[in-house]
Amino acid sequence: MALQEELKTQGDFLFKNRSYLPLIILVIGLSVFIHSEYQNKIIDNRIPELFNYIWLSISLFGLYIRVVTVAHTPKNTSGRNTKEGQIAEQLNTTGIYSIVRHPLYLGNFFMWLGVAMLTNNTWFVIAFILLYALYYKRIMYAEESFLIQKFGDTYLDWAKNTPAFIPSFKYYQKAKYPFSIKKALKKEKNGLAAVFLIFWVFSFTGKMVKGKAIEFDFWFYGALASTMIYIVLKIVKKQKLLDEINR
Repeated sequence: MALQEELKTQGDFLFKNRSYLPLIILVIGLSVFIHSEYQNKIIDNRIPELFNYIWLSISLFGLYIRVVTVAHTPKNTSGRNTKEGQIAEQLNTTGIYSIVRHPLYLGNFFMWLGVAMLTNNTWFVIAFILLYALYYKRIMYAEESFLIQKFGDTYLDWAKNTPAFIPSFKYYQKAKYPFSIKKALKKEKNGLAAVFLIFWVFSFTGKMVKGKAIEFDFWFYGALASTMIYIVLKIVKKQKLLDEINR
Protein backbone atom coordinates (compact mmCIF):
# COMPACT_ATOMS: atom_id res chain seq x y z
CA MET A 1 0.00 0.00 0.00
CA ALA A 2 2.85 2.37 0.86
CA LEU A 3 4.41 1.81 -2.59
CA GLN A 4 1.06 2.42 -4.30
CA GLU A 5 0.58 5.66 -2.39
CA GLU A 6 4.11 6.73 -3.29
CA LEU A 7 3.52 6.03 -6.98
CA LYS A 8 0.26 7.98 -6.87
CA THR A 9 1.92 10.91 -5.10
CA GLN A 10 4.74 10.93 -7.65
CA GLY A 11 2.22 10.69 -10.49
CA ASP A 12 0.18 13.62 -9.17
CA PHE A 13 3.34 15.71 -8.81
CA LEU A 14 4.63 14.82 -12.28
CA PHE A 15 1.23 15.54 -13.81
CA LYS A 16 1.08 19.01 -12.30
CA ASN A 17 4.57 19.69 -13.66
CA ARG A 18 4.17 17.80 -16.95
CA SER A 19 4.79 20.93 -19.04
CA TYR A 20 8.44 20.88 -17.96
CA LEU A 21 9.22 17.52 -19.57
CA PRO A 22 9.04 18.81 -23.17
CA LEU A 23 11.31 21.72 -22.22
CA ILE A 24 13.84 19.36 -20.66
CA ILE A 25 13.77 17.10 -23.73
CA LEU A 26 14.13 20.10 -26.03
CA VAL A 27 17.07 21.71 -24.19
CA ILE A 28 19.00 18.46 -23.76
CA GLY A 29 18.11 17.26 -27.25
CA LEU A 30 19.25 20.51 -28.86
CA SER A 31 22.54 20.32 -26.94
CA VAL A 32 23.09 16.74 -28.11
CA PHE A 33 22.18 17.77 -31.66
CA ILE A 34 24.71 20.63 -31.66
CA HIS A 35 27.41 18.24 -30.46
CA SER A 36 26.45 15.65 -33.10
CA GLU A 37 26.41 18.25 -35.88
CA TYR A 38 29.81 19.55 -34.81
CA GLN A 39 31.25 16.02 -34.83
CA ASN A 40 29.69 15.29 -38.22
CA LYS A 41 31.22 18.51 -39.55
CA ILE A 42 34.68 17.41 -38.43
CA ILE A 43 34.46 13.94 -40.03
CA ASP A 44 32.33 15.17 -42.94
CA ASN A 45 29.56 12.71 -42.10
CA ARG A 46 26.48 14.10 -43.82
CA ILE A 47 23.13 12.78 -42.74
CA PRO A 48 20.56 12.81 -45.58
CA GLU A 49 17.88 15.50 -45.29
CA LEU A 50 15.33 12.79 -46.09
CA PHE A 51 15.62 11.49 -42.53
CA ASN A 52 14.34 14.80 -41.16
CA TYR A 53 11.13 14.37 -43.15
CA ILE A 54 10.76 10.86 -41.74
CA TRP A 55 11.19 12.22 -38.19
CA LEU A 56 8.62 14.92 -39.00
CA SER A 57 6.13 12.29 -40.15
CA ILE A 58 6.58 10.48 -36.81
CA SER A 59 5.82 13.69 -34.88
CA LEU A 60 2.82 14.47 -37.08
CA PHE A 61 1.55 10.92 -36.57
CA GLY A 62 1.60 11.60 -32.84
CA LEU A 63 -0.30 14.84 -33.40
CA TYR A 64 -2.83 12.91 -35.52
CA ILE A 65 -3.45 10.50 -32.62
CA ARG A 66 -4.09 13.45 -30.31
CA VAL A 67 -6.44 15.10 -32.83
CA VAL A 68 -8.50 11.91 -33.26
CA THR A 69 -8.67 11.53 -29.48
CA VAL A 70 -9.82 15.03 -28.53
CA ALA A 71 -12.14 15.43 -31.53
CA HIS A 72 -14.28 12.44 -30.49
CA THR A 73 -14.53 13.13 -26.76
CA PRO A 74 -17.02 15.36 -24.93
CA LYS A 75 -16.18 17.86 -22.23
CA ASN A 76 -15.04 16.73 -18.76
CA THR A 77 -14.53 13.05 -19.52
CA SER A 78 -11.93 10.47 -18.52
CA GLY A 79 -8.45 11.79 -19.01
CA ARG A 80 -9.54 15.41 -18.74
CA ASN A 81 -7.30 17.20 -16.27
CA THR A 82 -7.23 20.76 -14.96
CA LYS A 83 -4.93 22.76 -12.69
CA GLU A 84 -7.33 22.07 -9.86
CA GLY A 85 -7.23 18.31 -10.41
CA GLN A 86 -8.75 15.55 -12.50
CA ILE A 87 -12.29 15.70 -13.87
CA ALA A 88 -14.34 12.78 -15.15
CA GLU A 89 -18.09 13.10 -15.53
CA GLN A 90 -18.18 10.04 -17.77
CA LEU A 91 -15.81 7.32 -18.96
CA ASN A 92 -14.55 7.19 -22.54
CA THR A 93 -14.65 3.60 -23.79
CA THR A 94 -15.35 3.90 -27.52
CA GLY A 95 -13.38 5.00 -30.55
CA ILE A 96 -9.65 5.24 -29.90
CA TYR A 97 -10.35 4.61 -26.21
CA SER A 98 -11.51 1.11 -27.13
CA ILE A 99 -8.03 0.22 -28.42
CA VAL A 100 -5.80 2.01 -25.88
CA ARG A 101 -6.47 3.52 -22.45
CA HIS A 102 -4.10 6.49 -22.77
CA PRO A 103 -4.20 7.69 -26.39
CA LEU A 104 -3.13 11.25 -25.56
CA TYR A 105 0.06 10.00 -23.93
CA LEU A 106 0.64 7.68 -26.88
CA GLY A 107 0.31 10.69 -29.18
CA ASN A 108 2.73 12.68 -27.01
CA PHE A 109 5.24 9.85 -27.24
CA PHE A 110 5.33 9.87 -31.03
CA MET A 111 5.40 13.67 -31.19
CA TRP A 112 8.49 13.80 -29.01
CA LEU A 113 10.05 10.66 -30.47
CA GLY A 114 10.28 12.49 -33.80
CA VAL A 115 12.05 15.37 -32.06
CA ALA A 116 14.40 12.97 -30.25
CA MET A 117 15.30 11.35 -33.57
CA LEU A 118 16.37 14.77 -34.87
CA THR A 119 19.43 14.58 -32.63
CA ASN A 120 20.81 11.73 -34.76
CA ASN A 121 22.03 10.20 -31.51
CA THR A 122 20.94 6.63 -30.77
CA TRP A 123 21.79 6.85 -27.07
CA PHE A 124 19.68 9.98 -26.63
CA VAL A 125 16.72 8.29 -28.32
CA ILE A 126 17.05 5.29 -26.00
CA ALA A 127 17.36 7.59 -22.98
CA PHE A 128 14.26 9.50 -24.10
CA ILE A 129 12.20 6.30 -24.40
CA LEU A 130 13.27 5.14 -20.93
CA LEU A 131 12.62 8.56 -19.37
CA TYR A 132 9.23 8.80 -21.04
CA ALA A 133 8.25 5.34 -19.78
CA LEU A 134 9.40 6.17 -16.23
CA TYR A 135 7.69 9.57 -16.27
CA TYR A 136 4.34 8.68 -17.79
CA LYS A 137 3.96 5.33 -16.07
CA ARG A 138 3.57 7.23 -12.82
CA ILE A 139 1.18 9.76 -14.34
CA MET A 140 -0.96 6.96 -15.78
CA TYR A 141 -0.97 5.19 -12.41
CA ALA A 142 -2.23 8.32 -10.64
CA GLU A 143 -4.86 8.93 -13.31
CA GLU A 144 -6.11 5.36 -13.25
CA SER A 145 -6.28 5.38 -9.45
CA PHE A 146 -8.62 8.37 -9.69
CA LEU A 147 -10.77 6.71 -12.38
CA ILE A 148 -11.05 3.46 -10.39
CA GLN A 149 -12.32 5.42 -7.39
CA LYS A 150 -14.73 7.31 -9.64
CA PHE A 151 -16.14 4.49 -11.79
CA GLY A 152 -15.23 1.30 -9.91
CA ASP A 153 -16.03 -1.97 -11.72
CA THR A 154 -17.07 -0.14 -14.89
CA TYR A 155 -13.53 1.11 -15.27
CA LEU A 156 -11.94 -2.21 -14.29
CA ASP A 157 -14.05 -4.15 -16.82
CA TRP A 158 -13.05 -1.75 -19.60
CA ALA A 159 -9.38 -1.71 -18.58
CA LYS A 160 -9.27 -5.51 -18.55
CA ASN A 161 -9.78 -5.62 -22.33
CA THR A 162 -8.02 -2.38 -23.24
CA PRO A 163 -4.21 -2.08 -23.10
CA ALA A 164 -2.69 0.94 -21.39
CA PHE A 165 -0.24 2.06 -24.06
CA ILE A 166 0.22 -0.42 -26.93
CA PRO A 167 -3.01 -0.41 -29.00
CA SER A 168 -5.07 -3.53 -29.68
CA PHE A 169 -7.98 -3.54 -32.14
CA LYS A 170 -9.50 -6.74 -30.76
CA TYR A 171 -12.36 -4.93 -29.00
CA TYR A 172 -12.61 -1.85 -31.19
CA GLN A 173 -15.89 0.07 -31.00
CA LYS A 174 -16.96 2.97 -33.18
CA ALA A 175 -16.68 6.35 -31.45
CA LYS A 176 -19.83 7.38 -29.61
CA TYR A 177 -19.46 11.04 -30.56
CA PRO A 178 -18.86 12.41 -34.09
CA PHE A 179 -15.57 14.02 -35.08
CA SER A 180 -15.53 17.70 -34.08
CA ILE A 181 -13.23 19.81 -36.24
CA LYS A 182 -13.86 22.78 -33.96
CA LYS A 183 -12.65 20.92 -30.91
CA ALA A 184 -9.65 19.54 -32.78
CA LEU A 185 -8.58 23.03 -33.87
CA LYS A 186 -9.27 24.48 -30.44
CA LYS A 187 -7.30 21.88 -28.50
CA GLU A 188 -4.45 20.97 -30.85
CA LYS A 189 -3.46 24.28 -32.45
CA ASN A 190 -0.49 24.47 -30.08
CA GLY A 191 0.84 21.08 -31.15
CA LEU A 192 1.00 21.87 -34.87
CA ALA A 193 2.87 25.13 -34.31
CA ALA A 194 5.21 23.53 -31.76
CA VAL A 195 6.21 20.67 -34.08
CA PHE A 196 7.14 22.88 -37.03
CA LEU A 197 8.83 25.52 -34.87
CA ILE A 198 11.00 22.90 -33.16
CA PHE A 199 11.99 21.30 -36.47
CA TRP A 200 12.87 24.73 -37.85
CA VAL A 201 14.98 25.51 -34.75
CA PHE A 202 16.95 22.29 -35.27
CA SER A 203 17.38 23.03 -38.98
CA PHE A 204 18.48 26.61 -38.29
CA THR A 205 20.89 25.51 -35.55
CA GLY A 206 22.38 22.81 -37.78
CA LYS A 207 23.10 25.33 -40.52
CA MET A 208 24.69 27.70 -38.00
CA VAL A 209 26.98 24.96 -36.65
CA LYS A 210 28.03 23.92 -40.16
CA GLY A 211 28.53 27.51 -41.27
CA LYS A 212 25.95 27.23 -44.04
CA ALA A 213 23.98 30.16 -45.41
CA ILE A 214 20.57 30.65 -43.80
CA GLU A 215 17.85 30.15 -46.39
CA PHE A 216 14.08 30.19 -46.62
CA ASP A 217 13.53 26.45 -46.88
CA PHE A 218 10.68 24.02 -46.15
CA TRP A 219 11.28 24.20 -42.40
CA PHE A 220 11.14 28.00 -42.36
CA TYR A 221 7.90 28.16 -44.31
CA GLY A 222 6.42 25.31 -42.26
CA ALA A 223 7.18 27.17 -39.02
CA LEU A 224 5.86 30.43 -40.46
CA ALA A 225 2.63 28.90 -41.77
CA SER A 226 1.91 26.92 -38.59
CA THR A 227 2.57 30.01 -36.44
CA MET A 228 0.16 32.07 -38.54
CA ILE A 229 -2.46 29.33 -38.24
CA TYR A 230 -1.94 29.30 -34.48
CA ILE A 231 -2.41 33.09 -34.22
CA VAL A 232 -5.58 32.98 -36.34
CA LEU A 233 -7.04 30.12 -34.29
CA LYS A 234 -6.10 31.92 -31.08
CA ILE A 235 -8.11 34.93 -32.22
CA VAL A 236 -11.02 32.75 -33.34
CA LYS A 237 -10.99 30.94 -30.00
CA LYS A 238 -11.06 34.24 -28.13
CA GLN A 239 -14.20 35.14 -30.04
CA LYS A 240 -15.68 31.83 -28.83
CA LEU A 241 -16.25 30.71 -32.42
CA LEU A 242 -14.78 27.28 -31.67
CA ASP A 243 -17.03 26.58 -28.68
CA GLU A 244 -19.55 23.75 -28.83
CA ILE A 245 -22.19 22.66 -26.35
CA ASN A 246 -20.90 19.76 -24.22
CA ARG A 247 -17.77 19.45 -26.38
